[in-house]
Amino acid sequence: MVTAVWGWTFVLVKDALTHYPTLPFLQLRFILAFLVMVVLVRRLPTRREAWVGLLAGAVLAAGYLTQTVGLTITSPGNSGLITGLFVVFTPLIDRIFGVRLFWWTLIAVATALIGTVMLVGGPAGFGLGDLLTIACAFLFALHIVLLSHWSPGLRSAPLAMLQMGTSALIFSAGGSWSLQLPSPDVWLAIAVTGVFASALAFYIQTWAQQHLSASRTALILTTEPAWALVAAVVLAGQRFGPLQAVGAGLVLAAIVGHEVAHLKFKAHGDEAKT
Repeated sequence: MVTAVWGWTFVLVKDALTHYPTLPFLQLRFILAFLVMVVLVRRLPTRREAWVGLLAGAVLAAGYLTQTVGLTITSPGNSGLITGLFVVFTPLIDRIFGVRLFWWTLIAVATALIGTVMLVGGPAGFGLGDLLTIACAFLFALHIVLLSHWSPGLRSAPLAMLQMGTSALIFSAGGSWSLQLPSPDVWLAIAVTGVFASALAFYIQTWAQQHLSASRTALILTTEPAWALVAAVVLAGQRFGPLQAVGAGLVLAAIVGHEVAHLKFKAHGDEAKT
C-alpha cells in the first residue's frame, strides 16, 4: 500500500508543481507531516533518537529536494523509474558498513544503468531532471542504510517525527515561504504527500527497519517504480517510444531481478552453512 501511494504521488506532485513553487510545496508537505507525527508521539525523544532523526532527516530532505526539483523538468514515469534505482544503490552503500557485496548486485547495477540510458533516449538524452533524480536515488539508498544500521533499539515514532521536523526546518530555513495561496488541487497533493506519503509512510518504514536489513527493506520497496510507471501511463498519459520502453523494462528487470536473486542465492548460501 505504501509503495502504491508513493507511485501515485509522482503524477500528483508533477501536476501540483505546475501551479505552485517547488520549495514552498515541500515546506508545507513536511510541516504537515511533522504535525501529524507530533500528534502520534507521546514522549520526547532520547538524545540518541534526536541525533539519528536529525541526520537521517537531513539526508531525506536532500533526497526529496533533488527528486522534486528533478520532477519539474522530467516526466513522472522517468522520475519514478530512476528513483527506483535506490534498490540497487542500497547494497553498494551498505558495503561501506562491511556488508558483503554479491555478484548479482553488480549485474543489476550494470543493467539498470544501461536501461536508464535507453530510458532517456541515449547518452545525449540525459537532462538535468534525470541527473537530479539519480542523485535522489543515491540519497534515498543512503537513508535506508543509515536507518538500518542506526535505528534498531530506538522508538520508530520519535525517529519519524524528527525526520519530518528536520525536513520541514530545512525547507523553511531555505527561505521557501510563499505569499501565493495553494489551490484546492495543490492542497490535495500536500495533504496526500504530507500525511500518507511522508508521515505515515516513513513511520512504517522506520519501524520496519528496526527489524529488517537495508537490502530486505529495499526488496519491500521494489514495487514503487512499477506503480509510478502505471500511474504515469494511465493518469498522465505518458507514452514511450521503442527505445524508452526497452529501457524502462531493463530498469524494472534490474530492480526486481536483483531482489529475487538476493532471496534465491542468499537462501542457498544460508542452507549451505547449516
